Amino acid sequence: MAGTSMVADSSSWSTALVKISPYTFSAIGIAIAIGVSVLGAAWGIYITGSSLIGAAIKAPRITSKNLISVIFCEAVAIYGVIVAIILQTKLESVPSAQIYAPESLRAGYAIFASGIIVGFANLVCGLCVGIIGSSCALSDAQNSSLFVKILVIEIFGSALGLFGVIVGIIMSAQATWPAKSV
Repeated sequence: MAGTSMVADSSSWSTALVKISPYTFSAIGIAIAIGVSVLGAAWGIYITGSSLIGAAIKAPRITSKNLISVIFCEAVAIYGVIVAIILQTKLESVPSAQIYAPESLRAGYAIFASGIIVGFANLVCGLCVGIIGSSCALSDAQNSSLFVKILVIEIFGSALGLFGVIVGIIMSAQATWPAKSV
């Protein structure tokens, strides 16, 4: 009976999470922060750009002023790059004896969680800004007085990415690695 209990314990999720290096979690978090942010920006640019090009057929005047929507989408990718750089600076080397210490695990999980929060907040932000930018282009082609009104809504949508960045930076402050022995 004791043998089966030990097998079940060694294959549990908690055991797996403790056995994976905190540096692996950190690297995955940093990759998610930049990768998913770029995906959100690309998706937003795709949505906005396709509508902008289509609406510009009817009203060519909208092309230059509606590029601001594409710039807002590109800012989402820049948020991911900035946070990835910040998270990269949080990495520190620790002696191999302390790599699985609770403080090391906490630091790795903090960087991982920060990367996930930033990446997915920017994915949603990119989609939001892309959809609003698409609406802005289509509305502006019909009635040019709507451009500024919809642009204000797009700015509020863009703030979602900044909220993710702020939460990610706050969470990454928890990433403190064990002090090196002298």
